[in-house]
Amino acid sequence: MAGENVIIKTIQFCLVCTWVILLLMALGLVAFMNPSLFLSGDKPSEITSTNPIPIKENFWVPPDTASIPKTPEGKLIRYGYNLVAHTSIYLGPKGIVAQISNGMNCQNCHLNAGTKFLGNNYSAVASTYPKLRPRSGTVETIEKRVNDCIERSLNGTALGDESKEMKAFVAYIKWVGQAVPKDSIPKGAGILNLKFLDRAADSIKGKLVYQTHCTRCHGAEGKGEMAENGVEWKYPPLYGERSYNIGAGLYRLSRFAGYVKVNMPNDVPSSDKLLLTDEEAWDVAAYVNSLPRPLKDLSKDWPDISKKPFDHPFGPFTDQFPEDQHKYGPFVAIKKK
Repeated sequence: MAGENVIIKTIQFCLVCTWVILLLMALGLVAFMNPSLFLSGDKPSEITSTNPIPIKENFWVPPDTASIPKTPEGKLIRYGYNLVAHTSIYLGPKGIVAQISNGMNCQNCHLNAGTKFLGNNYSAVASTYPKLRPRSGTVETIEKRVNDCIERSLNGTALGDESKEMKAFVAYIKWVGQAVPKDSIPKGAGILNLKFLDRAADSIKGKLVYQTHCTRCHGAEGKGEMAENGVEWKYPPLYGERSYNIGAGLYRLSRFAGYVKVNMPNDVPSSDKLLLTDEEAWDVAAYVNSLPRPLKDLSKDWPDISKKPFDHPFGPFTDQFPEDQHKYGPFVAIKKK
């Protein structure tokens, strides 16, 4: 009997080993056929939507904040990160350093402190500045670009180039883009260039899109929601005196539409599937940018008016298209012109 038990146990052990080997072989075959199932962040999944955005190749990945050195330079970089993520705490209406902005944080527009894929990130700033910008007609530094955002998106007052805060902004932005070769723009930089509609963007349809997808964060009237600290915005206001002014980049419809297409609604994961259709993105952009907001003197912008973007909504222009079409489209004819 003892001998029979040994034989039976041996057979059972062999069967178990055989099943384990077969299972490992099956898993190996699956991994060979679809390695992405076993990778952690090495390769993103493809974004699917009514207008798919293929992401099949490697793209820029921001550096790990754990790699910021524990040096005086590292301390400045960390301060720059805090200024981007919590601008209002330092520079807002109740700012502990200065009161020079409208209360929005830089990362309300530059998501994840300027590091999100197609979230208006900073990946290409250090690699492309200084550079000639047609809007000012001058060669601009990173400092000038930062102040542009403060004066336009934050509807505020410029910082001094030699201020500690400006040096921290620049240090952080350079750190974010440290691995990007000079004069290059990595994949996933900036904002998506969305395909044009064959009609004008419709603010009435856009209001319906807003009511369906945006009110739970920005509120029924677009006034935003304050964070618990009462100093900065959890969800920023989309119009009015505490929102971006008419000189901000997001006041251009193509910029706003491309931004919301990939990133909004912000409480719905967008890495696997985009919620808004192209038409919804254009229309909600038209709605939001039809709402009142602060003015800004743009008389010195675009000294060469032939360099104005197709969707810059203020004349004069070198073409015959009216301001309303430059703001809402259709843009195909303007672009061709």
